[in-house]
Amino acid sequence: MDYLMPYNREKAVEYADTWAMGRNPAYYDYSNLGGDCTNFISQCLYAGGGIMNYTRDLGWYYNNANDKAPAWTGVSYLYSFLTRKTGGPGPIGQETDVSDVEIGDIIQLAFQESGRFSHSLIIVKCSHPPDINNILINTHSYDRRDYSLNKYFWSRIRFIKILGTRI
Repeated sequence: MDYLMPYNREKAVEYADTWAMGRNPAYYDYSNLGGDCTNFISQCLYAGGGIMNYTRDLGWYYNNANDKAPAWTGVSYLYSFLTRKTGGPGPIGQETDVSDVEIGDIIQLAFQESGRFSHSLIIVKCSHPPDINNILINTHSYDRRDYSLNKYFWSRIRFIKILGTRI
């Protein structure tokens, strides 16, 4: 049985605040290769959990720009990894309603009519109960810090509650 270690939401948000408007030189900047949003979100999740999953192709890890799991930088791959039912170490989450989110949780947005999710954000502030109008996020690609979620225009939205980190 996997052991679930608590997710340190404060450390994830601290990292998000530190690097929202810049780039950590320890990681490649994918801004010109499709976007850096999910790379940034993975860095935040790693700061809050500290455990990567080195399973080839299906894991969640970053060694360098050319040696990383698809889930580290890909929106849909990150979602699949976080919401997996079984298998190995790393952060674990589940899709939830906006009313159940808190700081450190992840939001993914779709902008096209196709509804394909293409942007990842981290919640850095929210009121209780949380709703679309009181959530502030940080993200990369179009760098944002303490940006109101209600300023986005999406076709679909999903919220991912981070439950902890499997070790």
